[in-house]
Amino acid sequence: MKIFTDHPASVGETYGQHLVHASGFGIRMIAGGIACLLHGIFPFLCVKTGSAQIVTLHDRMVTGRVKTHDGWSYII
Repeated sequence: MKIFTDHPASVGETYGQHLVHASGFGIRMIAGGIACLLHGIFPFLCVKTGSAQIVTLHDRMVTGRVKTHDGWSYII
C-alpha cells in the first residue's frame, strides 16, 4: 500500500530500511528515557546517559541530512 511507502521513499529508503532505522531510533529513545527515570530515582546512576543519548541521536540525524530539490532528506 502506498501509505507505507510514500514517506520512506521521500527520505530515500525502502519500507524495510525505514523500519530498521526508525526502530533503532525508537529503541535508543526508550533506553534514554529509562536512564532518565533511573537517574530521577537514583541521582548517582546514569548521570550523563540521557543527555549523551540525545546528542548521539541528534548527530545521527543531522549528519545524514541532505538538501534535495524537494526539500531536506533525512537519511539516517
